[in-house]
Amino acid sequence: MSIQNTVSTWEEVLETARKNTSARRVKRPGQSPSTAPIPSSLHKVPPNTEPPILLYRDTNSWCPFCERVWFALEEKEIPFATEFIDLSNKPKWYTDLVPTTLVPAAKIEGNLVYESKDILLALEERFPHPALLPENPEENVVARQLVEEAETNGFKEIAYKFLRETSVDADKLALQAAFEAKLDELEQALAKYAGPYFISTFSLVDIVYSPHLDRLAANLPVYRGYHLKGNPRFPRINAWFDALNQRPAYHRVKSDNITNNLLLRRRWGVEPIGNPLPLDVADSEKIQYRAEAAERLSDNREVAIADVIKNSGVQAIAADGDFTTVKDAVDFHLRQLADYLIHGNGTTLPGGRTGGKNSTVDPLFAAVGAITFAYLRNRICAPRDMSAGAATAFRAAIDKLLTSVY
Repeated sequence: MSIQNTVSTWEEVLETARKNTSARRVKRPGQSPSTAPIPSSLHKVPPNTEPPILLYRDTNSWCPFCERVWFALEEKEIPFATEFIDLSNKPKWYTDLVPTTLVPAAKIEGNLVYESKDILLALEERFPHPALLPENPEENVVARQLVEEAETNGFKEIAYKFLRETSVDADKLALQAAFEAKLDELEQALAKYAGPYFISTFSLVDIVYSPHLDRLAANLPVYRGYHLKGNPRFPRINAWFDALNQRPAYHRVKSDNITNNLLLRRRWGVEPIGNPLPLDVADSEKIQYRAEAAERLSDNREVAIADVIKNSGVQAIAADGDFTTVKDAVDFHLRQLADYLIHGNGTTLPGGRTGGKNSTVDPLFAAVGAITFAYLRNRICAPRDMSAGAATAFRAAIDKLLTSVY
């Protein structure tokens, strides 16, 4: 039997995956990104009717300010459409439309609003239920003040300066002290109400802080050797992270740690000095995330295969410029990955299945697989390509395949 026949077909994987996950994306042929998430409340829009919100956001899902607005839209269950803006080549119509030329911006029932804080407040005014600001007048004032202070208290500026700057040791210690003082302020703010959030219930305050604290929790261990999660100095911030993790909307919009770290290095050129946080074992084993990753890979396989062949370096393996064998090998290994995501949870892969000293498989075929897996592990971007949970399952499966087979 040919090795290509030892795993499920793409059609079989896709059928099984879709039985185990409700996650779906709309395809965008020839565009970037090649797929886009379908808002969870889009089904509320009558046929042939435009959603009430048009969100302008970045293509790579990196922008924390765009994430804020997306988070609120999902929490408030407001149907919306998305227009992606290439930040490296913004179209003139967008720079003409939005005075700041920045993302996010939104048309709320045809009215343009820009700056993430202003969009959040406009959404709350136009769509008050479910509320993301408290009904109690006194607490409402507190919440609005906290939202405003999140923009003006200097937390983001000090945090990212500490993350990015390569200073002499004395300056680093001063920056760390200033950053920790700001974290202490957040600890004190979180202590004023009995629950885990900044006020008595989940609110816009939590949404405003979540993208930045998420990125810092991922980036700091790798680029500064500093841990925010698990740090005993900040128990309330850690309880806040735990509470946030219980919200379904949060899981739709957040990035995973590896995406956050890869994008930081690519954007700012910061060099890592520590190890990334380990992959979340619980997420990597959940069938809904494994199935989502398999569904994404199966449904978007043509784009994935083309990307691997063009950008991973496997072209150098092609004999006499014949890419047929290389393409077949890439296709097989991606099917193997999708098949393992669906069927291989907790199993041990047989050694030599596609490579190794006891294998009868062509070593070049196996080499294509190793390159393909290594490339894709750090190529996918959450939530651009799939949810953070699915990305975690995807990367964990690749780690298992590389460890067990090669």
